[in-house]
Amino acid sequence: MDRIWKIVVNYWPKFLEGLGVTLEMTLIAVVIGFIIGVILAIARVYGNKLFHGVATAIIEIIRGTPLLVQLFILYYGLPPLGMNLSPFAAAIIGFAINSGCYQAEYLRGSIQSISGNQMKAARSLGMTKWQAILQIIMPQAFRRVIPAWTNEFIYLLKYTSLAYIVGAPELMAQAKFIASRNFQFFEVYLVVAVIYLVVVLFFTKIFSILEKKVEIPGLEWVR
Repeated sequence: MDRIWKIVVNYWPKFLEGLGVTLEMTLIAVVIGFIIGVILAIARVYGNKLFHGVATAIIEIIRGTPLLVQLFILYYGLPPLGMNLSPFAAAIIGFAINSGCYQAEYLRGSIQSISGNQMKAARSLGMTKWQAILQIIMPQAFRRVIPAWTNEFIYLLKYTSLAYIVGAPELMAQAKFIASRNFQFFEVYLVVAVIYLVVVLFFTKIFSILEKKVEIPGLEWVR
């Protein structure tokens, strides 16, 4: 226990620096992923054959290949083609695209869980298709998808640990640096595991509160 406490005391600035980068990558990637997810979900549900096909192809390709491979393509595969990305930029792009495709599927399921009668009712009142989508369907879909998005955020937060492989200075990269200096690998990685656990529990609680705040009583009975 003393050895673990000494590691925390001696290297807490490095841990905090790595945690800051981890949270920054997660927040940026999840926001960009949200935008990508909304576009892809709408294209799959309401788009014509072309948009539906393109969106489906993108989602299946990204979901069907490992995230680590996608990061390697962005960081190691693009430079020969004349595109050089920093480790941070490559990680952000990779995480955002990957998360966006998963978010698209969560949102698609949420949209399709809403009865088509609501669209018909909106159109019968004189609303256009896109007015009905933006004002009637999507607000409900966003509320219903919060539990799935909570899981996606947590997964993404943990998946950022892969960024150290391409050189991004996030929490795992700092842990590797610290462990290589004192050779206390078990103690260092145990500290990192506790940090991840605390952060995950914190955000889980935040999203749980958010879900209750935006919940509409009786919404599940609206069909």
